[in-house]
Amino acid sequence: MTHAMPASDPAFDIEFFWDPVCPFAWITSRWVVKVAQQTDYKVDWRFISLRILNKDKDYATEFPPEYEHGHTAGLRMLRVAAAVREDLGREPLDAIVRAYGESYWDKPKGSGMRQHLSTTAHAEEVLAAAGVATSYAATLDDTSWDEMLEEETELALARTGRDVGTPIITFQPPEGLSFFGPVISRVPTDAEAVPLWNAVTELAKFPGFAEMKRSLREVPQLNILGGVSDKPQSEDWTGGHRAGHLASDKT
Repeated sequence: MTHAMPASDPAFDIEFFWDPVCPFAWITSRWVVKVAQQTDYKVDWRFISLRILNKDKDYATEFPPEYEHGHTAGLRMLRVAAAVREDLGREPLDAIVRAYGESYWDKPKGSGMRQHLSTTAHAEEVLAAAGVATSYAATLDDTSWDEMLEEETELALARTGRDVGTPIITFQPPEGLSFFGPVISRVPTDAEAVPLWNAVTELAKFPGFAEMKRSLREVPQLNILGGVSDKPQSEDWTGGHRAGHLASDKT
């Protein structure tokens, strides 16, 4: 069975390409929700799979050991979300994004939640919290969705270039501004949300803008990673992971 990727819907102002297991996608999504609430922008939650994006990479040597499990869990839940979208339309996705994030990132450090990601029980919990039939959890292992998820991942990358990760945002799709990130380690306050959005989109619309980056960053301010701190620890990141977390980093 084949599944068609939906076209951009002009009713939406923002397309947010989401992988459920990316902490930065979760944090940025909470910021975008605040922006939408204060501007009346409508957000279309679209899909990008880190597991598909990295399908040709050797996880054993190119990623920290826990990444393959996490990326695979993200793909499994995206199949569920895709099935819901095809049957019920875009409207339930906001609740699914929120329910998955709260069921994972809001858990306390040491809860062991990572090992239960995108299991049948977890998917049913997320769907129930989102007000969607738990029977959709049956699509976790349905690989017939993968071709469409790859097409949607490629759509996101076609707008930004390939040397990026998640999240990817398009403002005024399909021809409007597209960019990777912003990668932020904490959710802005209500007062900070729109000024930050305006700053990001102003920068992104300058045609000569390419990149602004720093590898030294805060530990993401999430309960599952230790909670929110007034003075968060900083880490150095390289190639999409914390420096020193690959076996090759230690040789």
